[in-house]
Amino acid sequence: MTIEEVLAFEEMQIFDRKSINIDPKALAIPIIAFANADGGTIAIGISDKTRRIEGVDYDIGKLNELLRVPFDFCIPTVKVEIEKIQCTDFKDRKNHVLLMHIEPSMEVHANQADEVFMRVGDKSKRLTFEERMQLMYDKGERFFEDKPVPEADIEDIDLGFVKNYIDQIGYSKTPMEYLRENKGFVKEKNGEVQISSAAILLFGKNPQLYFPRARVRFIRYEGTEERVGAEMNVIKDVIFEGTILKMITDAVAYLDTQIKEKTYLGEDGRFVKEEEYPKFVRQEIIVNAVTHRDYSIRGTDIQIKMFDERIVVESPGKLPGLVKTNNIRHTHFSRNPKIAEFLKAYSFVKEYGEGVDRMWKELEAIGLQGPEYRMNAFMLQTIIRNNALFESKPRFEQENHGLLAEKPRFEQENHGLPAEKPRFESKESLFQIIDNAVSRKELTPVIAGNVKKVIEKFDLHQIFGRKEIKKELGFGDYKAGKAIEAMQSLNLIIPVAGKGKGKYILKEMQ
Repeated sequence: MTIEEVLAFEEMQIFDRKSINIDPKALAIPIIAFANADGGTIAIGISDKTRRIEGVDYDIGKLNELLRVPFDFCIPTVKVEIEKIQCTDFKDRKNHVLLMHIEPSMEVHANQADEVFMRVGDKSKRLTFEERMQLMYDKGERFFEDKPVPEADIEDIDLGFVKNYIDQIGYSKTPMEYLRENKGFVKEKNGEVQISSAAILLFGKNPQLYFPRARVRFIRYEGTEERVGAEMNVIKDVIFEGTILKMITDAVAYLDTQIKEKTYLGEDGRFVKEEEYPKFVRQEIIVNAVTHRDYSIRGTDIQIKMFDERIVVESPGKLPGLVKTNNIRHTHFSRNPKIAEFLKAYSFVKEYGEGVDRMWKELEAIGLQGPEYRMNAFMLQTIIRNNALFESKPRFEQENHGLLAEKPRFEQENHGLPAEKPRFESKESLFQIIDNAVSRKELTPVIAGNVKKVIEKFDLHQIFGRKEIKKELGFGDYKAGKAIEAMQSLNLIIPVAGKGKGKYILKEMQ
């Protein structure tokens, strides 16, 4: 990062500027806020109001105080990386600006006054008690599934089902002993029996009595859009309730009945039957939604929305821990570890963290694109598409009143070889996506410019990673990493296996 880039940056979710004269206690606030959110960078030695370059070299005592802030004023200590960039200060002296790079943390950090902050846009927001508890659930410091259910008692537990489960896992004691001696399902505090949320969700006779919206709803739409009112296009609407296991089993079985099949004559002369979505993928998107939903959110349920060309599963809750939409394939974090372990006994969860990667591989194996993940307010959307198997009518044919497109002249004059899409045209689509992200303020102009440089430098199908970007463009490690992170978030690159860790090719747009 250069001083020009630092000055050009707007203060935002992952960037802030602070004067060298900032009070150490005040600096602790954005450091804590970044660590509790998505991480970020603080440029120290630039006035955050006027952007006047002060530098840090001529006030070593003050600089040393600020360098100790992550250790002395943050509880627990926040891990930071330090970088210095050259500059000329407002007194026309050679100087440096200090960059503090803060990574997102798995812990919840507070200041000396036990206040917790989180970065929201360009502000460091102090969290309320409820927001702080939610952050602790999200980061795994506490689990909502351990929270006692008020008014629930042992009569709400189906001990017969508990017996079936302990037989499944080979536990030799009684169902009541299992509940009391394992995972805190049943505790006694001040002479009162406490039943955990996990115990009700997994073994309850009627979980929806205490968690009314802890259910799965299947909605089938006619067409490719969700319409309401007089144009409502819902053709099926089914709700599945009961324990975690019953909801998953019933929802998976019902979705199986809604899947289209394609039958054709194979190369060996036998008929081959293919389903529009692989069995494992259909099951996994439901299992993931039920296993990792945020059960502290009580106002909505899990929804499986089926359209002609896609399935969308919406699950309440933000992505937990360090999991993001651009790293979900290889980063695992369980919001509800007791529920995940329970499902492992019934083979719904195999090895922790393998499910998303296997979905990707199974979809790609039959020519479908990998699952898409999007955050919509407090809902995580998982989308799988079937358009490669059940192709719609070509767009040209639709827009040309049913007339078939003429054979391209290039193809006729090139001995039947298909016309290759011009390299520039393919990259132009990538540039447009970047420009749109900037206009939506999802990307800063500086990072967008760096990403464009990468796209201009590397050819389609040329394998590259952080090392190649640094070598070819002279980027630093941080700058190269941010460019790759941006391209991942915009789905501009495709991971390449077998060529080393963190290798990609540019995605060729249609």
